[in-house]
Amino acid sequence: MKGHFGFLKLIAFAGLVVCAFQVRAQTEISGSITDAQTGEALPFVNVAFKNGRVGTTTDENGRYSINTNFPTDSIIASYVGYVVQTRAVVRNKKQVIDFQLNPAEIALQEFTVYAPEENPSHALLRKILANKKFNNKEKLDAYQYEVYTKIEFDLNNFSDKFRNRRVFKPFSFVFDKVDTSENGKPYLPMVLSETLSDYYHRSKPTSQKEFIKASRVSGIENESVSQFTGDMYQDINIYDNFIVLFGKNFVSPLANSALLYYKMYIVDSANFDGHKCYKVSFEPRRKQELVMVGNFWVVDSVFAIREVDMEIAAGANLNYVDEMYIKQEFREVADSVWMITKENLVVDFNLTDKSMGFFGRKTSTYKNFVINRPKDDGFYTADNLIVADDATGKNDAYWQDARHEQLSATEEGIYEMVDSVKNLPAFRTYVDIVTMFVTGYKKWGLFELGPYFTTYSFNAIEGSRVRFGGRTSNKFSTKLELNGYLAYGFKDESFKYGGGFRYLFAKHPRQMVSMAYKNDLEQLGQSSNAFRTDNIVASVFRRAPFDQLTRIEETKGAYDVEWFPGLSNRLALTHRKFYPAGSLEYAYVNNDGTRSTLDRITTTELSFYTRFAYNEKFVSGEMDRVSLGTKYPVIQLQYTLGVKDWWGSDYGYHKLNLNIRHYFYVGPFGYTVYIADAGKIWGRLPYTLLELHQGNETYTTDEYAFNMMNYFEFVSDQYASLTLTHHFEGYFFNRVPLFRKLKWREVISAKGLVGSLERANSDVLIFPDGMSDLSQPYLEASMGIENIFKIIRIDLFRRFTYLDHGDNIPKLGIRGNLSVMF
Repeated sequence: MKGHFGFLKLIAFAGLVVCAFQVRAQTEISGSITDAQTGEALPFVNVAFKNGRVGTTTDENGRYSINTNFPTDSIIASYVGYVVQTRAVVRNKKQVIDFQLNPAEIALQEFTVYAPEENPSHALLRKILANKKFNNKEKLDAYQYEVYTKIEFDLNNFSDKFRNRRVFKPFSFVFDKVDTSENGKPYLPMVLSETLSDYYHRSKPTSQKEFIKASRVSGIENESVSQFTGDMYQDINIYDNFIVLFGKNFVSPLANSALLYYKMYIVDSANFDGHKCYKVSFEPRRKQELVMVGNFWVVDSVFAIREVDMEIAAGANLNYVDEMYIKQEFREVADSVWMITKENLVVDFNLTDKSMGFFGRKTSTYKNFVINRPKDDGFYTADNLIVADDATGKNDAYWQDARHEQLSATEEGIYEMVDSVKNLPAFRTYVDIVTMFVTGYKKWGLFELGPYFTTYSFNAIEGSRVRFGGRTSNKFSTKLELNGYLAYGFKDESFKYGGGFRYLFAKHPRQMVSMAYKNDLEQLGQSSNAFRTDNIVASVFRRAPFDQLTRIEETKGAYDVEWFPGLSNRLALTHRKFYPAGSLEYAYVNNDGTRSTLDRITTTELSFYTRFAYNEKFVSGEMDRVSLGTKYPVIQLQYTLGVKDWWGSDYGYHKLNLNIRHYFYVGPFGYTVYIADAGKIWGRLPYTLLELHQGNETYTTDEYAFNMMNYFEFVSDQYASLTLTHHFEGYFFNRVPLFRKLKWREVISAKGLVGSLERANSDVLIFPDGMSDLSQPYLEASMGIENIFKIIRIDLFRRFTYLDHGDNIPKLGIRGNLSVMF
């Protein structure tokens, strides 16, 4: 996306994709644990390596097996009622270690155990859950704090063969800074960012705001990158029932249903700052569920979490993440108010277990808390993320004073190293290649050429088509963008062309004016999500020839304004001329029964568009921005007025459309997406200007279209549709041994459409072959598998109605697409 080249630089080193391999050594231990006095096997004993990263429990026969990639020199066995025992281990070896534990007396007087057979940790967990309403920060009326966030990216798991490759010779000096991580992987620090911000939260209504006071990223000065490094988008709340990581719903160890997914045991107790605390370990009950493994310390007097140390459970159905470690510390910042004061997050990203990847490390510290003193309403209605104008210009003296903790020598060295690397021609070339791959445009001084995927395409009307286009870059202007293209079809021997501009008046609040002209072929009845006909993907994966295209000459001007985060409007004026192409024609029947045709249809429209997305978050570039979504429904309402006789317009009419899209998590069962759409058109119009329901004549799955419906198959002047899609995220396959290893995920969908057409609109123009109105609901459904080889989704669609609606209407169809997902 234009405006995000700075962020591409942030991940440029981390995104080096190579085929280097490295075998990882493990420490593997197995054995049995018995009572030292009776020799009886002890089930459910906690066994963990000394570093605390990896643990397990014995089975019903007192046996255990455990392994780790982390360096460690000892293993610990602990069990309520027995003395903790520690044994030495030999690193990176397979070995057998048996324990004989001696009985001890432990009294848990601070809370009541209700059943003699009950695990004491279960009683403690009930107390924690009962007090969540007091200890969860989201239950406070308001809170604010200053947060210092440090993010580091490190290249890891590379071999000597990799570092000696010719392509990396210009960067050879950086390999002098290679170090070894706790899990034994070599790593090279590449990128470091620091951010200092003030964060504000209000509960009623829910509102957040972050003001980034200072930010710097090694080698980059870019506001769009600064937005990624703040606290707004990275909140992990241990008190929530589910923790969303990489778009996945992980069951929290403090979820109300935690005991359905976790085994828990009290393994230690201690006094901290005058508070008696208990340490509880937790681990998954089943393999490959989206859960964590680790431990937490809880304060027994108020049952607040003091510290949590956890990682993603081994084998979780998650792509590209080899390991993820989270540590959070909490302290009492006001009377009985415990808030997070420090967080460490480490993620090990790898395409495969043996390929090169990178570490992502985030450390955040929090201070200057203000509790239950909300700001005025007007404070929250402005942009929820503001980057100070001078945020990226702070000098070293400022940072020395502002940091919550000083940088290490290694971290200090990253800034110097990256400043050297970014000036190398080889590095700039690499960044340009990555930028082109992600955005579709090749940077060329003040211009960007592309998008490359429209350079060549083909269809039944144009035959082979070539297209050359581009736009101005941020080097030309961060306020004004000029764009244009020229295309030529070798079969119809016709040029197509277009151009326009966009001018951004302000980012806060966002105001933009745009104007564009084009004269080109389009497929009417295609969804906004579909590949355009000039995209090579649409050409290759079409299942029918594109022989009913329309040549459209369009002039359009628009003004966009966002009043406050989540509410925006657009006012647009559009003038169009429609010319039939290919086998399409605009034919009609005269009063005397004779048949005539129109050369073109002309319209002039005024449209007013409103979009409301409560609590939606964006990341903005210089011109464009990307929505990070919202957990609330996104509502879009559009009114269009067609003005007859203005600018040669043939028709007068009114159109109204309402669209609602919402996705929500369904606990451990995945997430659901629904799209509801309804509209009404007033006026006597040809089918070209009515609602041509969105079909799909390619083999790719289109979320917004009816995938078993053809283009130009159904038309309405009033209509309503509903799409339901549920992604199970492997909930069922994870319980089947074979499918569990494949990490496939189930997805189902159902789509329905109802509509009607006034008789007056059915005879303005003769319908093309196969087109009709809807005499009954249209229904289709699908079931599919996604995450095949981590990127492929295959759906089997079934059409239930209109099975005899013209020729070549199949009941079943296979569709697919590619999607990079965690």
